[in-house]
Amino acid sequence: MDREECTEVVLGAKRQKGVTFQELAEGVGRHIVWTTAAIMGQATMDDTEARALTGMLDLEPDLEAEVASALQQIPMKGSLDADVPVDPLIYRLHEITQVYGTTIKAVIHEKFGDGIMSAIDFEIDIERVADPKGDRVKLTYNGKFLPYRKW
Repeated sequence: MDREECTEVVLGAKRQKGVTFQELAEGVGRHIVWTTAAIMGQATMDDTEARALTGMLDLEPDLEAEVASALQQIPMKGSLDADVPVDPLIYRLHEITQVYGTTIKAVIHEKFGDGIMSAIDFEIDIERVADPKGDRVKLTYNGKFLPYRKW
């Protein structure tokens, strides 16, 4: 079973069981975003995490072992089907980078110097913020600063 098939099986079982990503994350013992990324094929679970997840989904024993194994495969990270995403929500995140990317880069360089924000030593959080004009989405990126080195 490859990672794409694994994702389909897990999402189907999640729907059938009526569990949330938050409940699955709590069962795995990880953050909701990391757990969901692993389910979507963008992070690698260890054996304990994979078995905790599959155990919550009531899969048949053979399928459970296959899914647990697939969740432990190192994925091809950052793989989207198109250069510019067409899903409206993912496209808006792309649009934010297109519009504000150079600004974010300039401010990071001014505050930290020449370098990058790690996407490896990295955390993201997603919060719902109540607002009388319509609830808001709050994304928090928290990545280690990595200065370029001279040699």
